[in-house]
Amino acid sequence: MRKLTNHLKRPRFYLRMALILMFLVCLTAPALAADDLWTIANNLIVDLYNHIAGISTVLAGLMSAIAVIGAKLSNNQHKVDQAWDWLKRIWICWAIINGIGAFIAYITPQFSGLATLTP
Repeated sequence: MRKLTNHLKRPRFYLRMALILMFLVCLTAPALAADDLWTIANNLIVDLYNHIAGISTVLAGLMSAIAVIGAKLSNNQHKVDQAWDWLKRIWICWAIINGIGAFIAYITPQFSGLATLTP
């Protein structure tokens, strides 16, 4: 009796699997890319660089304000010197972060055609 019930359940199982497969095929939208991978990657890098540059500029400005306020409100010369040192470090880090981002986003694509060999 048990084999009979399994035998009767198989067509239902196969029918359900076929229906699920048909639904998946019918409801799947084709993904057609408008650009190639390198164009999309370049746009992504430039967009990411713009976000990083904006965030790092805002944070550098905020930390610079804190360093200047700390220097102006200090009561001894040692703390004033430390605040000005921190201000220098903040702007050097800002220049390095934005310099690397600018190099990757804008300078590197200018050299993309130079690595090919043409006879």
